[in-house]
Amino acid sequence: MNFKDQCVLVTGASRGIGRAVAIAFAKQGARVAVHFHHNHAAAEQTLRQLDGSGHFSIQADVSKPEDIEKLVKTTLEKLGRIDILVNNAGIFEYHPLADMNYTEWQNAWKQTIDTNLIGPANLSFLVARQMIEQGGGKIINISSRGAFRGEPDAPAYGASKAGLNSFSQSLAVALAPYNIIVTAIAPGWVATDMAGPTLTADASGTIGQSPLKRTATPEEIANTVLFLASGDADYITGAIVDVNGASYLRN
Repeated sequence: MNFKDQCVLVTGASRGIGRAVAIAFAKQGARVAVHFHHNHAAAEQTLRQLDGSGHFSIQADVSKPEDIEKLVKTTLEKLGRIDILVNNAGIFEYHPLADMNYTEWQNAWKQTIDTNLIGPANLSFLVARQMIEQGGGKIINISSRGAFRGEPDAPAYGASKAGLNSFSQSLAVALAPYNIIVTAIAPGWVATDMAGPTLTADASGTIGQSPLKRTATPEEIANTVLFLASGDADYITGAIVDVNGASYLRN
């Protein structure tokens, strides 16, 4: 796969899956906008790991529509175009119903939906409008197996990812006439620094959720993103690709 001279915006690229995606695209010749929310130092660390030149980091809170407008505007100013959008930024907050008061429950839902669903929807809108003008593009949304399996202690997260799947399918049909391909990837547990404490504390339980008896690596998710962004996957639109070792299938 070769992405020479293509311009890619990756949200949540300061760590984990997003960092692996940014690194993978840069290795294949793309110029990458590395989005981050809070951790500027981590975003700069991602930048230092990118091959080639023309990359930059940019801060935004994807739950805020005004931040998304600035994110897209600045990316277009610096890169000239956006050929590929990877909506990876997201949050996971535990909010078990039995342990929450009503205010805490509402806050968890609002923040999760605003970040994981409305944020990608707004970003996709603005980027898709630019992709229509340029004649096409690729939008890849990072969903979760939780969209299918459910998240009993974080129901807003599961709901947000189920919504993201449906949004991806709707957008795939709506944007097909404009040569814009839209897909989603549904990971399970991935060996990132964010998931590290849980994976360590519950090694047998988390690893045992997949019949392969392991978790995914960020690079495995990134490789799938690159395939879906490539010309080899131009007929794959509206698909939700499971990259979770069949862990969404309960024993």
